[in-house]
Amino acid sequence: MSNIILIGAQWGDEGKGKIIDLLAERSDIIVRYQGGNNAGHTVKFEDKKFVLHLIPSGILHAKKVCVIGNGVVIDPKALEDEIAMLKAKSVNVRGRLFISDQAHIIFPYHLLIDELLESAKGSGKIGTTKKGIGPCYADKVARRGIRVVDLMNDKVFKSRLKFILDEKNLLLNKIFRTKSLSFQSIYREYQRYRSFLKPFVCNTSVLLDEAYKKRKKVLFEGAQGTLLDVDHGTYPYVTSSNASAGGAITGAGVSPARIDKVIGVVKAYTTRVGEGPFPTEFSPKLMEHVRTRGEEFGATTGRPRRCGWFDAVIGRHAVRINGLGELAVMKLDVLDELSEIKICTAYRYKGKTYKHFPADIEVLENCTPVYETHPGWKTPLDHIHRFQDLPKNVKKYLKRLERLLETKVSIVSVGSKRIQTIFVKR
Repeated sequence: MSNIILIGAQWGDEGKGKIIDLLAERSDIIVRYQGGNNAGHTVKFEDKKFVLHLIPSGILHAKKVCVIGNGVVIDPKALEDEIAMLKAKSVNVRGRLFISDQAHIIFPYHLLIDELLESAKGSGKIGTTKKGIGPCYADKVARRGIRVVDLMNDKVFKSRLKFILDEKNLLLNKIFRTKSLSFQSIYREYQRYRSFLKPFVCNTSVLLDEAYKKRKKVLFEGAQGTLLDVDHGTYPYVTSSNASAGGAITGAGVSPARIDKVIGVVKAYTTRVGEGPFPTEFSPKLMEHVRTRGEEFGATTGRPRRCGWFDAVIGRHAVRINGLGELAVMKLDVLDELSEIKICTAYRYKGKTYKHFPADIEVLENCTPVYETHPGWKTPLDHIHRFQDLPKNVKKYLKRLERLLETKVSIVSVGSKRIQTIFVKR
């Protein structure tokens, strides 16, 4: 039996979708435990491209069971569209997709407030996707949220929606000087969503507990990455949930004693979307080269990703926070044409050297990265299928990452296709 948490060990967009897809073949159940439709996994499956925002990519494998856990916030319209997209591509979800009755629901006021708050920040904006994720999590913590189970009970739903909407409309009127939202309009719309969601809803914590007792293999997939974790990331430029491994425990309702392994996914370089500190960010010319070769554009927003050298400071942070036992290194082929490759091993700021991730946002925004330089390999990797056949400089680069992060590399990706993946045998 092997229950695995797979998480991003950088700022998200590391290529988790591909690894989840590969590991899903060896799993029985795939669980999404945090975030919302502000994240996306891009998977190429049987010559088709799928971009999934809420449903685990394991849904592409027939007979696999997929779970959306209580730690996820759900926009019913986004989920409905995603299911329709899968159906159009002959992927059936009925009887295979289960949604936690304790997951919180995104409402129109969440999206509107998200947009208004971000616009009001001006130059201090965080770079939110404006999909209502943050305001929904804020309501959850403030005990003003509406869960799936509340939606299923019309009496409870009607009462809570009226109470909450009265408060939101007061905020919209008095603070943002905008029009009120209609109770009847939202109520009728979400009554329809109740009928749509009902066949998928259950107590997923019980479902996972029963699966454990039957010795089923469970794969927990995180959205975003460790450095976007609300507690352990580059706060306040983070997401609103725990994208680290600990989030799988609370976000799925399982015991930590039932987790066998945590695998971290990193790119051979680093990227991030939106605002926030990024010590190893490339110069414009190199940025354009890597961005073009790596197709670095957000799966959810389409925004161009910022790119930079591999950062071992945040890598070590991710290893420690998550207890990573293995690493999957993605997009190694994107660096094929570079004659030199750098790795950041520390930061310097005001005469002090930081080898561990500093929480101080001033340090992160103004530090100078300490680099070591390695020779490139200047040859294509996309045709290689065995670790021993990789060029000498590639193997040296990977070995150096292992030493710096004190974690073994178990998977190497040299292209976007499933067959362009090397499982490292020790």
